[in-house]
Amino acid sequence: VYLGVGSNLGNKKRNIEKVKFYLENNTIKILKCSSFYETYSWPNKKHPKFYNIVIKIYTKLKPLNLLYLIKYIEKKIGRKKSKINSPRVCDIDILDYKGNCYNLENNGDNLLIPHPRLHLRNFVLFPLFEIEKNWKHPQKKTNIPDLIEKLDNSSLYSIKQI
Repeated sequence: VYLGVGSNLGNKKRNIEKVKFYLENNTIKILKCSSFYETYSWPNKKHPKFYNIVIKIYTKLKPLNLLYLIKYIEKKIGRKKSKINSPRVCDIDILDYKGNCYNLENNGDNLLIPHPRLHLRNFVLFPLFEIEKNWKHPQKKTNIPDLIEKLDNSSLYSIKQI
């Protein structure tokens, strides 16, 4: 399973390290972890820049149970309910769950896997490529270099490995 983790408020690196700590203390095994990547906030570049990583994990949790754990961890680290795309202490997305496609709903929670916009996001594709060169998009059946090639030029120049 692949998770995308980001933060653009507070001590961004520490927030992301806390996510890893809480995952491992809740029956999640971290198998690989990318470097940190810095990108502009989207769609408002005036918001603080994001730090992002991608983590490869092993879990026995089913997708919705993993979502509930992630929401719990986000709140524990300090994420508050706010407008879409506003700055946040912590954001965790399930990018890919064992190469399968899911469209799940339970009690108003909607979960789409693979993440519906992962193929458009430099802050997902670059760290994912770093840790899993042979990964293919579960729906598009496209590899990462081909997905990166389709990004616009500003996406290629606006990401920095840190």
